[in-house]
Amino acid sequence: MHRRHTVVDSPYGPLTLVATHGVLSGVYMAGQRYRPPEESFGEPDPRPFTEAVRQLDAYFTGELTAFDLPLHLAGTPFQRQVWERLLTIPYGQTSSYGELARELGAPTASRAVGLANGRNPLIIIVPCHRVVGANGSLTGYGGGLENKRRLLAFESGTSTTGGTGRRPAAAGTLF
Repeated sequence: MHRRHTVVDSPYGPLTLVATHGVLSGVYMAGQRYRPPEESFGEPDPRPFTEAVRQLDAYFTGELTAFDLPLHLAGTPFQRQVWERLLTIPYGQTSSYGELARELGAPTASRAVGLANGRNPLIIIVPCHRVVGANGSLTGYGGGLENKRRLLAFESGTSTTGGTGRRPAAAGTLF
């Protein structure tokens, strides 16, 4: 498998971006749960990530609300279904594990949805931080609950700690 990676700064600490055959396949926070071993990321090479870095910068400054990038989502069919569903949760909004399970036609699979959500390889880009408990509580996040809290506050406009202090633009069309 032909892989390349780069590391970029973010308001949430360094992010490691991974491309498989030139397509974004991973965005990982330092210390992220289920983060693959460094040796699996391939050679350092910033070239495949120009557009991803541009869009992440725009997101962190509040200028972008929906990413438009080709993605390589490697996982089980169920995991890919969950991750594709995450892409439809609008910026600044949340959904619960149970709601996602019902929308996937598996109303009793909220735990499986949670497990798939936790294995999301494209943190922030595939917005797993937008999934909360049935009562609205913040439950697990691979990047840590504090980062989840900060991301949700940033997207809702109640905090500027995610970016430069500008309020986010209106929600755009998700890809």
